[in-house]
Amino acid sequence: MPTLPTVMPARPAAQESLHIALEILKRIPRHGKTTARELHAQLAAMGLERSLRRIQSLLKFLCQHYDIECDDSSKPHGFCWKPQAGLAAHSLNPSESLLLAMAGQQMKYLLPVRMRRSLVGLFDAAEDRLRRWPEETRQARSWLGKTRTISTSQPLLPPDIDEAVFQAVGDALYADHWLDIDYSNVAGKRSRKRVMPLGLVQQGVRMFLVARFEGHADARTLTLHRFHSATDTGLPFTRPADFDLERFDTEGQFGFVRGNRIDLVFRIRRIAGQHLLETPLSLSQKHEPCEGGDWLRIRAQVVRTLQLEQWLRGFGRMVVVEEPPEMVDAVSDSAN
Repeated sequence: MPTLPTVMPARPAAQESLHIALEILKRIPRHGKTTARELHAQLAAMGLERSLRRIQSLLKFLCQHYDIECDDSSKPHGFCWKPQAGLAAHSLNPSESLLLAMAGQQMKYLLPVRMRRSLVGLFDAAEDRLRRWPEETRQARSWLGKTRTISTSQPLLPPDIDEAVFQAVGDALYADHWLDIDYSNVAGKRSRKRVMPLGLVQQGVRMFLVARFEGHADARTLTLHRFHSATDTGLPFTRPADFDLERFDTEGQFGFVRGNRIDLVFRIRRIAGQHLLETPLSLSQKHEPCEGGDWLRIRAQVVRTLQLEQWLRGFGRMVVVEEPPEMVDAVSDSAN
């Protein structure tokens, strides 16, 4: 029997080149064009630091062996898949394409910037998949127009957030590094501080960083669009064991806290408050009909917040607060 040739393991350098080539292929767009410099930045964002010349060399090689078009009519050269060609889009089924397309839309500001940049090619491939094969993906594509997240308050346009600030905040939060910030509070007072980033929260169109100031043990919320600058110091910290972002939220910290937990009692016209029987204020909520059944009396233990006061005031004469006295005064004073 003839002796089979020995297959030598691939050298590390060859494996690295293959890895980078595959990452480049995944990021070549079908619609529009990308450049060597853009691909270089995307690879660097995911930790693949290579020279721009090396990326250009790999692109030249890939153009020779794959259906990749190089537009050299101007500089920088643009690269895209030729019609009916592609790699990443073909590997996604309709369900995966729908999931990634929705994730790309909904999680834009909840992913670290470097990670988001490294996934741009995948998100684009998913949307391209839904567009390019209409029959195969018709139901999945139509789902994008069948769902929508809406605000429960007056819709507002999103504020501008400096991309460099968002990247520094995301990097420091992801790596548990101290963050140096230049920040203005709601009153316009500007200060430079070092903070321990603990969480990133999106509330409506606004983004908040939950952080502890150096030398303090309490967590505070900082509005991202009020940052003038932010710098990831690279200095690590140990994440505090007593902090939990979910608990921080349920304690009402994003409802503009004005006090502690209260035992709230109020009457509300049934026509305005029927939804509270389906979506209660808290697990402790109790209700009973009153005044001939036209009204409901609601009892619930909640955190007193400005948001709660504004919500109650919004019902006008269809709500009467009975307890505690400070909430009676807060809501009735506004009505008067």
